[in-house]
Amino acid sequence: MVKKESLLRASDLEPFRKHSNQMAALDYIVSLESDIFVPTYGGNMARVVEGHRRYLGFRTSIRVDRKLLVDLIDQYKNGTLSWDEFSQAVKTGHADRMGIPTHRLEIPGKPKEEENFYNNPEECLPPIPKKPKSL
Repeated sequence: MVKKESLLRASDLEPFRKHSNQMAALDYIVSLESDIFVPTYGGNMARVVEGHRRYLGFRTSIRVDRKLLVDLIDQYKNGTLSWDEFSQAVKTGHADRMGIPTHRLEIPGKPKEEENFYNNPEECLPPIPKKPKSL
């Protein structure tokens, strides 16, 4: 698990401490560039990061099913699930929550329940040209 505090020394972060927007920008950059993004909550920043990652080539973003995870953790802790069963159940339970390319959900007459553009911009923006791999 990587976060800005594990990439930078405390002294490097000090100039940003009193500027929440700048700290959020550092979080955004780390989240955008990571191999896998797992947001800790479903706020606007998490949605924007997921959308940006989709736009950049559908990098893996896992939307955690908290209810399922809490249930599985409880089962593992009380001994009704082995580690292998727990691990497999987590993978199976999140197989369709990986931020794969999709068309935005549209609900006629209920625009507030539709998926936000910034969460899934695929159909609205031109694709980014692929860079040739350097040797």
